[in-house]
Parts: sequence; structure tokens; C-alpha cells
Amino acid sequence: MSVRRNVTSLVPALAAVFLLTAGCGGQEDAESGSERPTSPTTPHGYVEGANEAAEQQSRLVLGDPGSGDTRVLDLITGKVHDTARRPGVTALTTDGRFGYLHTADGTHVLDSGAWMVDHGDHVHYYRAKIQEVGKLPGGTGARVRSDAGVTVVTAADGQASVYPRAELEKGALGTPTRLPGTSAGAVVPYAEHLITLTGEGGGPASVAVLDRSGKQVAAPDAECVDPRGDAVTRRGLVLGCADGALLVHEDDGTFTAEKIPYGEDVPRPERATEFRHRPGSSTLTAPAGKEAVWVLDVTKGAWTRVETGPVVAANTAGEGAPLLVLETDGALHGYDISAGRETAVTDPLLKDIPEAGPGGTTAPVIEVDRSRAYLNDPEGRRVYEVDYNDSLRVARTFDLDVRPSLMVETGR
Repeated sequence: MSVRRNVTSLVPALAAVFLLTAGCGGQEDAESGSERPTSPTTPHGYVEGANEAAEQQSRLVLGDPGSGDTRVLDLITGKVHDTARRPGVTALTTDGRFGYLHTADGTHVLDSGAWMVDHGDHVHYYRAKIQEVGKLPGGTGARVRSDAGVTVVTAADGQASVYPRAELEKGALGTPTRLPGTSAGAVVPYAEHLITLTGEGGGPASVAVLDRSGKQVAAPDAECVDPRGDAVTRRGLVLGCADGALLVHEDDGTFTAEKIPYGEDVPRPERATEFRHRPGSSTLTAPAGKEAVWVLDVTKGAWTRVETGPVVAANTAGEGAPLLVLETDGALHGYDISAGRETAVTDPLLKDIPEAGPGGTTAPVIEVDRSRAYLNDPEGRRVYEVDYNDSLRVARTFDLDVRPSLMVETGR
């Protein structure tokens, strides 16, 4: 693997540091996920087996469905790590630390060794060794959602199992709790509870709030027709529905749900069905058909439709940042969201863009963090790092020995 740079890259601090912040009164327990009091021999933020760093320790998990080859690209050191081959991988998702490689016979869990712990008033960043964890059942169509306490696998038939997060962090799957009934969408951990959609026969789905054992504890008065897509933001859980979005919010133990309507009748092919955003942001993106992108500002409770060229992938870092769109010309385009106009464009970066289809073929994606965007080029066997705050300048190019058709970013 070679790394081509057209700027002098910043040299991150790799030494472990300890963030002594007055707003946090305990230490994160790597095994239980809870905090325990610090002591002179146990520094604040200590996690056994990991080094704490002063800044985000981003890594990219990469996969090639054709060959089954997988890699982890460390964006701090530029080093590429070989990982186990996973033939038959059809999708790759993440929860910020673990990569979930989906195959027909289950979901393989890879600990990328990079993550963050958000204490609200400050954040801890960690790096550790990369390791294989095991295989979760579920097969094709399984959806995996996580928070600090649990990981939930919802199978294609709507049955869900809850796995203890602490066990995954120790490199084991643990014993899951099977939830009763089925869900019309992915079961999503939120606010120390589980949010599920109940409903059968293609009718409207209702929101139900469960405790971690599966007992229903609340039922906000709201319905979601044709639920597709979900995202957890600082403002709450967003669910995609036929008429817009449903925002589920918790405040002091009380759960409410409110609609964020499109404000117009949107044909089914142009509805938002899969959200992408920077973790921690409350601005979501989704294709709006073939030549436009929806931007949902959850804070304002408003949708904006941005007319673009033919859309391959889209994402944004959030408020004040441009909308990033990979279009069929192979170039990355930047748009001012409020004005709906193009503000920057790169030279064509991808010469051949695969279209999603049968056989595990997937389209490229755009991953975004607080300062950079990452674009995978499967045919070119490379990943581009783009400074979206500097007229979409290509900051680094990572050449690879595999086709990175699947890509997720961890450490955020």
C-alpha cells in the first residue's frame, strides 16, 4: 500500500493521554460500560488493553465482496492491516467501533480497535489491537444497531436478539436476550431503552418503547407508514416514513414522538429510505430519487431538497458544512444546502462507478468526520481523503491491494 499526499499532513499525537476534565466524575469501565471512581493508580479514562489519545483515532474497515478480502486502514499511521477473508459478504455496517460484515449465513463481527466515549462535556478517544470477535446469527437482511450498553440484531423476519456490549468489547459474543414478537423495522437502542415498530399486514406501524429485557414500558401516540431507514442523533431517533420522518425523543424518562413531514406528496421512489450523516450530527442526508438529495435538519424539523446531478452517494458533516455528492461523472460535488447551489467540484476521481445490484455489487459511499471526508474507489483500488472545508481539496490518496467496494469509518 502506498500513500500519496499533496499536502503536508498533520502528525497526530499517538501517545496515550489522560483527559482530566472536571465535568466527569468517574472512569469508564471497559468490562461493564459503567463508571467507577478513579484512584491514584487508575487514571481517569483508563481502559485496559487500550491507549487513550488526544484526538480521534479514525480507521476505515474495507471489504471486497468478490474476493472476500477485508482490510483495516489506520488513518493516523497510514498502515493497512490484513484481516480474515469473508467470502460472500454483501454489506458492511458499523456502530463506530465494530465492523459488521453481513453474509448469507450470519454477520461476522470485527473489532476495529478504534472508538470514542462521549461524556457530553468531553470525549475520550481510544486505540487498541484489531481482533475478530465471532459470528452473529441473522443472515442476509439482518440489521445491527448498538449503543454503549447493547448490540441488537434484528433478522429479516423481524425477530431480534440483544447482546451485551461489554462481552463484545472483551472479544466474545456473550449470551443474547431474545425479544418477544417481531419488529417492522430494526430494533434500535436509544436512551437506555429499545425502540421497535409493531404492525402487520403492510399497515401503519406503531412505536413501542421496551426496556432492555424486552418489556414494553411506553407507547408514544404515533404511527409510521412504510417505515424504511433510521438514525440516532443528539435530538432523538429518526425513522423514515412515507410522509416524512418520525422523531422519537426522550426527556427525563418520558418518550414522545413527532412527525417531520415532507410538506408535499413524495412518490415512493423519491422518499428517504437510508440516512447517512456524521455521527453526532443532527443533519441527515438521503437520495431523493436519481438526481436530488434530501437533507433533514432534525433540530429545525425541516426537509430541504437539493437538486443535483445524477446521485451515486451523498453525505454531510452537518450545520455549516457543504452537502457532498458523488455524481455519475466520477467527481465529488459540494453544495450549499440553504441556497441549493453548487460551490465546489473536484476533477473526476472515479473513472468507473459500479452500480448496486445482484452478486454483492455495491456503489461507493462517502464517510464524513469532523474535518475530512473519505470516498472509496473500488475499480481504482484506492480511497480518497478530502478536505471538505477547503474547496474539496484531495488531501491524501491511499492505494490498496484490494477493491474497497465496502467501506465504513470507525473511531468516531
